Amino acid sequence: MRTFVSGWESVAASPLFGSARILNVEEGDGDVVAIAAVWSAGEGRPGLLEPMGVHQDHRGHGHGTTVTRGAAAALRELGASSAIVCAESANVGAIATYVAAGFSARAEVADWLRED
Repeated sequence: MRTFVSGWESVAASPLFGSARILNVEEGDGDVVAIAAVWSAGEGRPGLLEPMGVHQDHRGHGHGTTVTRGAAAALRELGASSAIVCAESANVGAIATYVAAGFSARAEVADWLRED
């Protein structure tokens, strides 16, 4: 576990982290069940919520919606004009979570692929 913590300590110490926040949802026993990161492009500009995840043992209990709403609020506090999320259309759980948190789907965008 130390490697993971050290990695996040490095990210948090970087100059880029000043415009980012990491949020989590804990259950009563202190276990983290959901996590999200937000990245602000600055006052009055859109912010990105990426990544967001819920531990597989805790899905279906609203934790994803809770952390997503908290992430949008954190972006608002950072001065973001809006919040953007990206999810594959095949990821039904992610889409349902983002919609439940108040996001609306836009037209699908094809990924770019570089052939080797």
